[in-house]
Amino acid sequence: MLKYLIRRLVMLVPTLFLASILIFAIIQFAPGDPARMMLGTEATEQQIARERVRLGLDKPVPVRYAVWLSDVARLNLGTSQVNNQPVAKLVANAFPNTLRLALVTLTVAILIGFPLGIWSAIRQNRGADFAVTSFTALGLSIPSFWLGLLLILFFSVKLQWLPPSGVGDPNTFFLFKLEYLILPVIAIAVSNLSVFARFVRSAMIDVLASDYVRTARAKGLRESTVIIHHALRTTLLPLVTTVGIQFGSLLGGAVVTESVFAYPGIGRLIVRSILNRDYPVVQATLMFVVVIFLITNIIVDLSYAYLDPTVKLAGSH
Repeated sequence: MLKYLIRRLVMLVPTLFLASILIFAIIQFAPGDPARMMLGTEATEQQIARERVRLGLDKPVPVRYAVWLSDVARLNLGTSQVNNQPVAKLVANAFPNTLRLALVTLTVAILIGFPLGIWSAIRQNRGADFAVTSFTALGLSIPSFWLGLLLILFFSVKLQWLPPSGVGDPNTFFLFKLEYLILPVIAIAVSNLSVFARFVRSAMIDVLASDYVRTARAKGLRESTVIIHHALRTTLLPLVTTVGIQFGSLLGGAVVTESVFAYPGIGRLIVRSILNRDYPVVQATLMFVVVIFLITNIIVDLSYAYLDPTVKLAGSH
């Protein structure tokens, strides 16, 4: 497993290099002039030219990329062109909020999605199965940001039960700020729990039709014992990958949903930076998201191999 881990970490280098080229190219060739946007419409061409020199935009794109990549390799993410703060500080302030939202959302999605999938599989082709499959289909089709807007209108504007945005006082203990997480968690968790429920249902149906489950039933074991001790364990193992991918996506920030709730996470930081043409922040946050997602995938693969010793990792022997 150690050899596999080293091999995967080495493979991160070319992957991150290609990702950096793609991210830099998309940002640099995007329409709009950051210098003109920062100075406003009343700025003269001379002022804009000086600002472009200050921002380094007068240099050729390959030179700008080489300078940026060199800085990133030394963990120097640069400075925001809008508020003049270190980009690393902005990311460090936003990521804990996204991590908190991701952990709570994933927990809720697992606690609801897994039982729904199991129940649907056990009640296959019955009313309960139809209800669960209909709910999950609806959950997957509704955009999380649109659901978020509906939740704000109902629970915040009409009923005034929950705050519509923000994270509360930063000096307050986390558990006393859960009310700020309820609406964004619901908005994001619906699609995630729908994914989990459908995967669990499909896997459980296959396992319940397998020979060893039929053998267990033929031996006279109780149905609950067959499901919990035989079917469930086999069903949940392949879902490690699905859970890991969903968690990696959540860590990348629910971009639009965080913006809807004015939630100060990675997703909202990306959106605000794009709107402000704050190139250093956009490039750094996107690279950060790529790194987080790749590392999450490695952890998922290692976890799968640890939970199932029969799995052989390529390059581990």
